[in-house]
Amino acid sequence: MNFNAAVRDDALVALRLHEAAAWPAQGAAVGAAGARIRRHHLADGCSLALPNRSHGDGTDAVTVVLGGGKGCVLKCDATQAGVWIPLRGRVQLHGSRGDGAVTVGELRVTEGDTALQASGRGNALWIAVLGGRAAWRDALAHIEAASPGDPGLLPALHDADRELRRRAAALARSLADGDCEIALGALLDRVMTLQSGLTDVIARCPGRTYAQKRAVFLRLQRVRNYMAANCHLDVDNDALARMASYSLWHFIRAFRAAYRQTPHAYLVDERLRRARRLLRSSPLAIAEVALASGFENRCAFSRLFRRRFGTTAAALRRSDDAGR
Repeated sequence: MNFNAAVRDDALVALRLHEAAAWPAQGAAVGAAGARIRRHHLADGCSLALPNRSHGDGTDAVTVVLGGGKGCVLKCDATQAGVWIPLRGRVQLHGSRGDGAVTVGELRVTEGDTALQASGRGNALWIAVLGGRAAWRDALAHIEAASPGDPGLLPALHDADRELRRRAAALARSLADGDCEIALGALLDRVMTLQSGLTDVIARCPGRTYAQKRAVFLRLQRVRNYMAANCHLDVDNDALARMASYSLWHFIRAFRAAYRQTPHAYLVDERLRRARRLLRSSPLAIAEVALASGFENRCAFSRLFRRRFGTTAAALRRSDDAGR
């Protein structure tokens, strides 16, 4: 299987598959770092259920999945934490902690979740790296950016910059050759660099010990990720507090201490970011973009958009059109 990749400054434009048929599931190859790696390719209409595979020596395999085309579905069991990166289009995640789409320019890190299911939309192309706790421990053991005291993944939605998307594309190409250890290591190093930014957030969480602070962070982060994925919906603080199993007062106080902004301010910021993405990627009129992003008042949307990005929605769309 051959891949052609073209990367612009703002997005990965295309990564084409020249063979439509999926290569079969591969046995777990052992890399130099000791991590086992399995690889799968899902093409149009393919479905894969991914159980937690454990080997005789107690080491789990990290699984790399390349999904492409319409209707492909990946199901994971409760032990699989994952990294999800769309290369084209978007991948829809469904789980017990809420649904949400991950689009080009984003990277989603998920915890082990019961009945987590991923599906591509349209001509989407995406890559996922999944594994149990032991698999991630081995995979991250030689990653310089990983925290030695906490060598695991933290649930988060990150911006996927150009360099990260290049590394994801390189991993996708290497899967066909079967020698993907170096490309996987390069991608995970970039992912863990992004994850390291959460260390300060954990430190600001209430709690006397690191374990207590981390537990509070996970509760807050699950709510924050839900807000990011569903910012266009009508979400109130009472519901968010219940989701975190906190009183309303405790939830707002802990959220503000950790993230240095209120839940409402974060929700508005995510709505503005969603509006900017829609302006750049959809044919919707500006009023429709505002409504689809959770803003019922067009004037309020225009004022907040200009304050946040330093330009109007119309000017942003014109500049993007001129650059194409």
